[in-house]
Amino acid sequence: MESFIAGLEKAELHVHLEGSIEPETMVELDPSVTIEQVRNEYRYSDFAGFLRAYVWAGKRIATPGDYALITRRLLERLAAQNVRYAEINLSVGVMLWRKQDPARNFDAIVSAAGNSPVQVRWIFDAVRQFGTEHAFEVARLAAGRTDCGVVGFGTGGDEARGPIEWFEAVFDFARSSGLRILPHAGETEGPKSIWNAVRLGANRIGHGIRAAEDPELMAWLREHDVPLEVCISSNLATGAVKSIENHPVRRLFDAGVPIVLNTDDPAMFHTTLNREFALAATHFGFTSEELRQVAAAGFRYACPG
Repeated sequence: MESFIAGLEKAELHVHLEGSIEPETMVELDPSVTIEQVRNEYRYSDFAGFLRAYVWAGKRIATPGDYALITRRLLERLAAQNVRYAEINLSVGVMLWRKQDPARNFDAIVSAAGNSPVQVRWIFDAVRQFGTEHAFEVARLAAGRTDCGVVGFGTGGDEARGPIEWFEAVFDFARSSGLRILPHAGETEGPKSIWNAVRLGANRIGHGIRAAEDPELMAWLREHDVPLEVCISSNLATGAVKSIENHPVRRLFDAGVPIVLNTDDPAMFHTTLNREFALAATHFGFTSEELRQVAAAGFRYACPG
């Protein structure tokens, strides 16, 4: 199974650049920290702890050159796993919060990706708890870069402190600008968060695992062909799911809900895309043919660009 997974051509549709910084790369960015310190920061038991670690890591990405470095490192790891296509989330909202220049950072990121064998497109992500004006600013930046491979607008962060209903007008603007709507929903909040996301026109749902609690919602997702970006290790690390036995990925798949497997923040969740496929096989009984279907779904649900 390991060699089968390694040989599968895969797409990664839910990976955050800033969450991909391995300890060794973090030391390259900031020689004042040690690998052991980074590993300690990357340990947490709930979503709030993860957000604190994400902020800690983000503070060490200070220049366009730093963004270029972490882009090269991520794409090297993806290429080594036979990932042929990736849609990479960029925390543009965090760049604005830190008073950085997103345009300069993005230019460095695109340049760094230029020689990769992985085909890459980009999703600009707003911090939902920062509110609608912040989200509009990110959406406008995304709309101005559609000719540079930006295909989507997303809302990450704290679902409870930034309910998706706030962003209806932002989503309308992003959609009218040619962007796909790719919010996180149903990760830490329940099925209502997903219902609201799809009512606002979400094209895919980041995480969405709480859909398993609502048979009507699962049927709607199946009938309307709206996929969930499932991130098993992420859900366990943040406490969104209490144990691997309780993870609903198998129930969602068996119910016919479209799913793709992803890493979310691979360095921070100590995983790879190959490992996520291996977890599906070893813990949830996915067969080779089912994994082949999931891998194909990654390409089928990619954003047109």
